[in-house]
Amino acid sequence: MSAAGEAGDLACSLAQEQDFQPVLNICSSDAFDGLDYMAAAFHRWLQEPGRLVFIARIKNRVVALESALLVDGGQTVVFQGLRVAPDLRGRGIAGALQKHVTDYIRCHYPQVSAVRLSRGDKPSPQTLDKYRLVAKEAILSLCCEAADLSLFVAELRSRISPSQHDPAVTLTQQQAETLILTDYVVSNLLPGKTIINDWEPLKPLEANLEVLRRRGLMWIVDRAFEPTVMSLCTPPYAVPYRHDALHFNINIFGRSLASVCAVFLAQLEALLPSLQGYLIFYTYVDPAVWPGLRQICQNNSNVLFFKDYWEELVLEKDL
Repeated sequence: MSAAGEAGDLACSLAQEQDFQPVLNICSSDAFDGLDYMAAAFHRWLQEPGRLVFIARIKNRVVALESALLVDGGQTVVFQGLRVAPDLRGRGIAGALQKHVTDYIRCHYPQVSAVRLSRGDKPSPQTLDKYRLVAKEAILSLCCEAADLSLFVAELRSRISPSQHDPAVTLTQQQAETLILTDYVVSNLLPGKTIINDWEPLKPLEANLEVLRRRGLMWIVDRAFEPTVMSLCTPPYAVPYRHDALHFNINIFGRSLASVCAVFLAQLEALLPSLQGYLIFYTYVDPAVWPGLRQICQNNSNVLFFKDYWEELVLEKDL
């Protein structure tokens, strides 16, 4: 069957709980380098306020998924989670499903004026013609046995002298919410004036605070008043890389290398007591800071670099 024929045979609908296993069946074990979050996210997504999860079927077989999260007070939709069955990729199915989602949004949520998404690959010229680049973060990825992380933290601690820097400050949820919306943080720290949690880009608006509350984030800054760096960290979650693998993400906003290193260390110290198994963790920073952070992370503690330099791009277009 031709690509156009297959895309034309799609039946699209909102996902339901019983679609969990069929959805996992289209998520190949090596997708996202073994870090596919779909098993951890699917049921939560179905229950999340403001999120729509769509699946596409061909002859009753689930072949694709896309989700759309309403943010910015209902003005923007964030596309997340696109999956297509490995044997059907490159046949127009992703585009057909996304068109269905876009048409659904236009019909049922006419107030939505923009689509935002994150990409970890270099967008094609065709994509850049459709979208504008909002923000960019460089990703430092590390992996290790949980038992080795304490040695790594001790190594980092020995390199980051307390005398050179005040102790990092862990914020309450209320403190974090107040600080993240200040003009100082928005103008000086946030990339493209965008809060990026993992791969979820949000404008710094009070309407988005509830989304951030749901994520159970750990917020750490280098100082409580006018910080030079602000960071957030996701709770660890299971991924298919190994039977006991956990993945977590740290986003660090700011360009002071010393401060970035200090809050990176503080985030790892906060996580240490709860970690076990095999760890793969990504740290997202300003591209100018990445080389210095990578050098600091050279170690003798069996903590390895998972991937080389790569980037997360936040893209947006008018709906």
